[in-house]
Amino acid sequence: MTGYLLRRLVETALSILIVAFALYALVDLMPGDPVDLMLQADPRLTSADVARLKALHGLDRPLLERFVAWLAAALSGELGYSRLYSLPVVEVLWPRLLATLALVGTSLILAVLLALPLGIWAALRPGSLADRAINLLAFVAFSVPSFWLALLAIVLFAVLLGWLPAGGEPSEPGLLAFARHAALPVATLTLLGLGPVLRFVRAGLLEALREPCIRTARAKGAGTARIVLLHALPQAMPTLVTILALQVGGLLSGALVVETVFAWLGMGRLIYEAIMGNDYNLALVAVLVGTAAVLLANLLADLLHARLDPRVRLG
Repeated sequence: MTGYLLRRLVETALSILIVAFALYALVDLMPGDPVDLMLQADPRLTSADVARLKALHGLDRPLLERFVAWLAAALSGELGYSRLYSLPVVEVLWPRLLATLALVGTSLILAVLLALPLGIWAALRPGSLADRAINLLAFVAFSVPSFWLALLAIVLFAVLLGWLPAGGEPSEPGLLAFARHAALPVATLTLLGLGPVLRFVRAGLLEALREPCIRTARAKGAGTARIVLLHALPQAMPTLVTILALQVGGLLSGALVVETVFAWLGMGRLIYEAIMGNDYNLALVAVLVGTAAVLLANLLADLLHARLDPRVRLG
């Protein structure tokens, strides 16, 4: 177990390193570096000033050399400053990360709480009208574009009905105000994540209910609730845990669109603003944080899969 964990941590670190270099190279291809932007903002700068500033900040060095210098600074905790906010990247990133974790975590929990009873109901009545309706719901949730669903929620609940605010942060403190502003983005992300989870819960339970142990339990007189909760659902849990880990990446990517539409001050909106504003340090670190979150979620899923399924051995 310890050897497997260490090997996976090394693989995760190498994956983050490769992604970091790829992102650094892509950022380098973006039009205009910070010195060029300074030149546009201050026409009094001369070409000699531009060359001096580029040499001072190391922008005249080769790409690999600049990446190694940036990586050494990042490993020492120096992530640079945000050009848009004139603050250290960590100070800008931390509150936005917490806002996204609250949004994605709440929506993932709600998706699971909805998918479990609906999936169980559909698996116990395969081919029925309820099963078809639930399959249709999963298909719609799986297929609908995130931006369209977010705009539809704003038009329906904020414009036509006026029940909820269209977006933004609450102007007054309090849990109720926060919940009202978070309701629409959380509901949108919940529906986006419901489709895959619901389909796999239903499919996993259908497969588990065909196992010989289920027939044995029924022959012994076990009730439906006992069969589902104590026999079938534990067999479907390892696959469900893996799907939930994969959903983290999907919800984080969907959060970029949803946070932008609802003006939610999270990681997705931050990445969008950083890219549009040519804030290289902020965009690079924010995308790396999202990448690390997805990789660590996959590692946690593998460990939980091995814990829940005694047939799996971590080699």
